[in-house]
Amino acid sequence: MSRIAALSFDLDDTLWELGQVIRRAEQALHDYLQRYHPAVAERYDIEAMAELRRKLADERPGIAHDMTALRIETLRRAAKSCGESEELALPAFHVFLKARNRVRLFPETRPVLERLALRWPLLALTNGNADIQRVGLGSYFRHAISPAEAGAAKPDAAMFALACEQAGVEPAGLMHIGDDPLTDVTGAVRFGLRAIWLNRDDTPWPEGLPQVPHQQVRSLTELQALLMD
Repeated sequence: MSRIAALSFDLDDTLWELGQVIRRAEQALHDYLQRYHPAVAERYDIEAMAELRRKLADERPGIAHDMTALRIETLRRAAKSCGESEELALPAFHVFLKARNRVRLFPETRPVLERLALRWPLLALTNGNADIQRVGLGSYFRHAISPAEAGAAKPDAAMFALACEQAGVEPAGLMHIGDDPLTDVTGAVRFGLRAIWLNRDDTPWPEGLPQVPHQQVRSLTELQALLMD
């Protein structure tokens, strides 16, 4: 592991569980719309809003990678279709975003990051719109990269290229850790990074993905033991 000059981490489902966070955030948004914009809430429940977002992503591939832009534009379109001002989109989105950043870290997340950050520069690479400062992990990371900044989402090479640039290392010097076989492992390996698959459920490697991880761990604690050995 001595050749590794920096580490990059996925966020959602790597440092915290995502599903409950998104459900709470979408419910908070819907509750807000019910209170202040009931016509929009009546026409677009949580599933209908998600369907509108999927449709918009197909129609606007230029913003499909940027979840913040996509969610705001979805709210604008929902408002317009109900005869309401599109200006409701930003305050409504900030209600969602506030709840989106109320995450429950896996118990080992903070102590492992604290230990690893003493030895390597850490970067955050996320396809979502969580903010490492708002979730309370900003002190451990040198840089945070989102699709909005990179112009593309993982597994696109742009995310990993920007990570290498910001870390000041060649691809071979950056190790990426994440839970998603495609966006994290395949994307990183294709670009020349070393990749560790955080496979908490011990699931088989998906068929059809030729790029396999260099290592596999079931927890961040196991990751720490592997890297610090």
